[in-house]
Amino acid sequence: MALDPGTATGPYPAEVRHKIRRDVLTDYARAARAIDAESVGAVSVQHEYGIWGGPDGAWVLDFVRALRTPVVATLHTVLRNPTPSQRWVLHELVGAAAATVVMSNSAAELLERTYSVESSRVQIIPHGVPDLPLVDADSVKPLLGLQGRTVILSFGLLGPGKGYESAIAAMPAVVAADPTAIYVIVGATHPEAIRREGEAYRERLMATAASLGMTGHVRFVGRFVDSAELALWLEAADIFLTPYPNLEQIVSGTLSYAMGAGKAVVSTPYAYAVERLANGRGRLVAPGSVEALGQALSELALSPAVRAEYGRRAYAFSRGMLWSEVGGAYRRLFNTVALGYRPGAATSVTRPRAFAQTIGAGVGE
Repeated sequence: MALDPGTATGPYPAEVRHKIRRDVLTDYARAARAIDAESVGAVSVQHEYGIWGGPDGAWVLDFVRALRTPVVATLHTVLRNPTPSQRWVLHELVGAAAATVVMSNSAAELLERTYSVESSRVQIIPHGVPDLPLVDADSVKPLLGLQGRTVILSFGLLGPGKGYESAIAAMPAVVAADPTAIYVIVGATHPEAIRREGEAYRERLMATAASLGMTGHVRFVGRFVDSAELALWLEAADIFLTPYPNLEQIVSGTLSYAMGAGKAVVSTPYAYAVERLANGRGRLVAPGSVEALGQALSELALSPAVRAEYGRRAYAFSRGMLWSEVGGAYRRLFNTVALGYRPGAATSVTRPRAFAQTIGAGVGE
């Protein structure tokens, strides 16, 4: 089942048999009835405030409460300082779900401390990553026309709030240290940004790069790339960068993917990065400091041995985040829920049960 924001440009794939139009309240209960009629074992609900209809996405509660099938809620955002409405929505969703999944220890602790959720109701399953080989970036760069360059990479849906302005502003210092450096930003513009202002944000970033004389050192790949091409960009990168200014961010799929590819990561200290890059698995820099960001990137650009060590540690840590491992954890949880989950129950089962329906999707970060 698909959650349709109203911006879809083509038909859904054949496996999508029903959809919820985000801004049509009656669709929520109708979709719940359709799922119940199919007798699936569990419903996987992906929660992010911005993707569900109603104030602070509150209509997800209409959907969950109308279901007779048990729900597993995966939370992509757990705010440290929620509004009363945001706190209520999340608290009610967790209360209605048979099980709740978060992707980091910090998110689980926040649920307990800020939302008064019992720890026994929460499962920690990490963000999944593909099983990529650990390769020499220089062997892949010619495939993308990047031979001889020190490649700094960011990817994901492009939009305000990701700190790309700071990253571009730091590039003159990086280029002064390493004239071969190039910053590549891969990804289409976020649909909501397109709806509001078209490609104006990307154009502002390009104008900033030009004003700094960095046109030859900042490249935009302004389109959606499939998993095979994304793997190439990751493997070709020397440094991966998440300059996000939102320090509450409790999950980042892009950072997870970079670790899975064995990249040296430079990041601002948002919650997920602090947890995942601990123990020498990456480099954290002060938020909002162009100077600190430029210094960190310059040092890594000139230090292949340090980059390699960060990458090896990140890669080893990420083996527990492979999709095969994550999928197995979800399957065990879905089976338990389908067999009659109760808060605090063990998550191991002895026999399989039907697949789970998945509704909603996290915003690419």
